[in-house]
This record gives sequence, structure tokens and C-alpha cells, in this order.
Amino acid sequence: MPSPVNALGQARSSRSNMAPDTCCCSAVALQRRLPILAWLPDYSLQWLKMDFIAGLSVGLTVIPQALAYAEVAGLPPQFGLYSAFMGCFVYFFLGTSRDVTLGPTAIMSLLVSFYTFHEPAYAVLLAFLSGCIQLAMGFLRLGFLLDFISCPVIKGFTSAATVTIGFGQIKNLLGLQNTPRQFFLQVYHTFLSIGETRVGDAVLGLVCMVLLLVLKLMRDHVPPVHPEMPPGVRLSHGLVWTATTARNALVVSFAALVAYSFEVTGYQPFILTGETAEGLPPVRTPPFSLTTANGTISFTEMVQDMGAGLAVVPLVGLLESIAVAKAFASQNNYRVDANQELLAIGLTNVLGSLVSAYPVTGSFGRTAVNAQSGVCTPAGGLVTGALVLLSLDYLTSLFYYIPKAALAAVIIMAVAPLFDTKIFGTLWRVKRLDLLPLGVTFLLCFWEIQYGILAGTLVSLLILLHAVARPKTQVSEGLVLVLQPASGLHFPAIETLREAVLKRALEGPPRRCVVLECTHVSCIDYTVVLGLGDLLEELHRQGAALVFVGLQVPVLRALLAADLKGFQHFSTLEEAEKYLQQDPGTQPYDSCDDPAPEHKIALLKA
Repeated sequence: MPSPVNALGQARSSRSNMAPDTCCCSAVALQRRLPILAWLPDYSLQWLKMDFIAGLSVGLTVIPQALAYAEVAGLPPQFGLYSAFMGCFVYFFLGTSRDVTLGPTAIMSLLVSFYTFHEPAYAVLLAFLSGCIQLAMGFLRLGFLLDFISCPVIKGFTSAATVTIGFGQIKNLLGLQNTPRQFFLQVYHTFLSIGETRVGDAVLGLVCMVLLLVLKLMRDHVPPVHPEMPPGVRLSHGLVWTATTARNALVVSFAALVAYSFEVTGYQPFILTGETAEGLPPVRTPPFSLTTANGTISFTEMVQDMGAGLAVVPLVGLLESIAVAKAFASQNNYRVDANQELLAIGLTNVLGSLVSAYPVTGSFGRTAVNAQSGVCTPAGGLVTGALVLLSLDYLTSLFYYIPKAALAAVIIMAVAPLFDTKIFGTLWRVKRLDLLPLGVTFLLCFWEIQYGILAGTLVSLLILLHAVARPKTQVSEGLVLVLQPASGLHFPAIETLREAVLKRALEGPPRRCVVLECTHVSCIDYTVVLGLGDLLEELHRQGAALVFVGLQVPVLRALLAADLKGFQHFSTLEEAEKYLQQDPGTQPYDSCDDPAPEHKIALLKA
């Protein structure tokens, strides 16, 4: 039976042997747009069994998380479930990773809360517009733009988001009310109101956190099941694995049962989730206007109100989803198509807006559950989506009794691993300058998320541009001065190179000739060509010479096309030094030790 990892390659190979080249190209192109065609023909009962188990495990995880993340987004709890099923069905057809699950996440919920003012109409419209932007990026193959956001910026943002989300749940964990949502005001108000803590909520919340931690540790330390184990041992392992994997659902159910028991006695020490809208969401177009008590807010005004969120939300959604997909693809030895992932997440958000979903992305935690459950294909998402729909149709009345403290515990335990404490030490050892964009992003995200991401990205780009403008140059002193740029040569660097050459070559008698060793220079621009021409003339006026060694074909072609006066180049450093240790002053300035005229013409035409 073929491995699910290799299903795509086998499907393509078998079709290429059975059809002409044109049909093969069409089939490959169709499979690239509909990845389901690559693995579905090889689907087996064994894969079905593994996908069903994985889909069930993820479903038991996503239902309590969706209810909790709706609280983070500032929306009624049903909107978390509305956002949890569409991605399962879309990714079944369009996804290129067998592990990824799309749905509400803590970071995306935080962004929704920030940009939609806790108004469902804004959240649904944001999902539609974000999906349109992501689809456009996918069709235009603009996934490469995400490469300009460096890892320190991403780590800074996720760490700040973890602190913001985690601290934002302290109010629910302690039973505090009327707490502002702005981070600094929230911190101030929480410490100011600490005396108003509700003992019932605090105790239940801490108990739920301890239970979640214990179950997670048990999950991490359960030894793998081996066929030679006795049936009883395998059964016990299976029960422990199921209980620890579905720990969110177990803990929330336990808390709801405790709350219901108190409700029966007529005393309720917990703040409950309350009424949740029953039934499946209606299918309708996103709200392109909003009617309020003060009048109607037009589509243009809604877009203006969301402002930078229309750039930040789709961008962060893509970053989070593709990062998750690539991480698990590398871990499980298969490849993902970033542009196809853009299409999958974009279509998920567009279609999700038709069922009142807010923006979603790939979830690292649930993807980990999916992978650990042994999922074989994206078909596991069908089980997860069906489970969410069943809970919407039949279980919403039971959500009334879920204490908010229990959901707060689920959120805190879910986001805690996102804070990477090791990144600071790693960057200190690897490259300390990268701590700057990380720190800038981390600090500014507490003020305004878009400013943090933008400032961190700009700092990263400035560091990159500084390296381009001031490339390291290896210098070999001697009778002949040899300079070797350690990286490419671009227009911001030419003035620095010119000053370095003139300073070292002319600093004292006797004046030295210069060899520019260009092995690492793969391309140059017009400004660099002009600068090198000026440098040749300046050194000639001062009684010195400049020659080039190790020119790659594109660079040699550009310099020959410029027809620089006095330009000379050699294949090896030894040839250049031998030439310069003669008397270069006796050589005519307009002479050029270049290829034969016919070779020069061939280079220029190449």
C-alpha cells in the first residue's frame, strides 16, 4: 500500500506513463490546483481508519477551543463554532498538507477583537475581505512577499500576542467584570480590582489549569503502542491516549457538570457562558452595511473603521498557516505549495463569511493533535467538520453551563507554548543584532499590533540593507593590494568600496596597484558600473592601476558593454599580480587585456 506522503508523486508518475506529454502536463496542473486528485485514487480502508480517529480527536479539541476563542474575539460563543467547520471541508479539496487544520486560533481571535470592535458584522465582513485578499495573492503567486517578514519579527509578534491573550483571560479566571480590553488599561484595572476576585471562579479555573497540565504531561509521556503488547495493555494505552488527547473537552465537560450541580441546588458560584444561539448558521451574504440605533454604517465606512486590519489580518493569517504547514511538512518529509495554501485559506475565509465565520488560519495546536493521531490525508477534516456541525445542531443548549473560568483555563494553556523563551538565548548566541527587530516588534505590539509588525519588519529590512550597503570585504596586503567583497556588489555599496580602495592604495608611497577579486559578485547594476569607471580613472591619475579577477559571465558582460576605459580582467589572481608587478605605467591607458573581439561580441550577445 503506498504511503500517503508519496501519494502525490506516485499519482503524477502513473499518469505520466499512461498519457501523452500534453495530457500529463494538464493532469499535473489540475492536481496542483486540486490536490485531492493526487491522493484520492490511492485511498484505502487503513487510511480511512486513521483519518477517522484523527478527525475525531481534533473535533473534540476544537469545540471547546472555538467557544473559548470566541471570547477572545469579543463575539458570542456560537461564532467560534461557525468559524470552525468551513476550513475542514475546503482544505479537503485544496490543501497540500495532510496535517494542517484550519479554524479559529488565539492570535487570529485577538486580531479580530482589535479590529472589529466586538461587533459580529464587522468580523464577518473582515473574513470576506481577508479571503479576497488572500485569494488574489494566491492567484498572483505573491507568496514570496511573506519571506520579507523575518523569524525574529514573527517570534516577537507571537510572544506579545501570547502575553496579551493570556493576561486577557485573567479577568475570567478570577471572575472579574467590566475590565477594559486595551492591554495597559487591562493590566491596571486587573491589579486594581484584585480584591473583587470571585473565589469560586478562581478555584475552578486553577483546578482546570492543573488538570489540563497533568493530562498534557501524561500525553507526552505515554509510550508508543507495539503489536507485541498484550491486548489489555494496548487497550489501556488507547484509553489513556484518548483521554489525554481530548483533555480540553473532558475538562470543560467536568466544569460544566460542576456548574450544573450547583445550579440544581439554587446557588451558582461561577460566571457561566450563558445562552448560545441554537442550530446551524444561516447561509447569507456578508453584511456590507450595518444598521445601528444611530443610523446605517455604509460599506465604505466599515472598511475605513477596520483600517490597517485589512492588511494585518490576511497577512498574519497567511504567515501562521504557512508556517504551520511548512513545519509539519519538514517534520513528516513531504512538501507544501505556499501559493496553493494561499488559495485554500482565502477560499475558506470567503466561504466562511457566508456562514457568519470570522477570519481563520492554520492552528498549530490542533495540527499537532492531527499529526500525533496518525492522520493520513486531509480527509480527517471531514470528521472534524461534521462533529462541529453536530454540536451546533444538538449541543448548544448544554453550552449554557460552561463556566467562563474553564474556557479561560483552556485558552491560557493553549497559548502558553507559543511564548518561545529560548529564542532570546538563541539569538544572543547566533546573531545579537536580530534581537533588535524582535524587541521592537514585541514592545510595540502591546501598543498597536500593526505598528509592531510594521516597525519590526522595517528594522529587519534596514539590517538587510545595511549588509547590502556595507558588504564585508576581505583585504590582502602586499605589493599588490587584493580586495575581495564577501557578498554581492550593489549600488549602495560602491561609494564605500571606492573609499576603501583609494584609502588603502594611495595611503603612502609607494602607491599600490589594486586587484578586485569578484568571485562572489554575481551581478552588478549601472550605478556600480559608473562607480568602477570613476575608480579606474582616479587610480590612473594617481599613477596606480585596477584590474579585475574572477568575473562571472553576467558581470563580465555588463562591464564589457559599458566599454570602460582601462578595464582589464584576468582569470586568476596569479596572472593579475604578475601583470601588475611589471611596470603597469608603461601600458597604454586605453589598452585592455580582454578577450578577442569576436569573443567579446559573443559575450555581449549572450
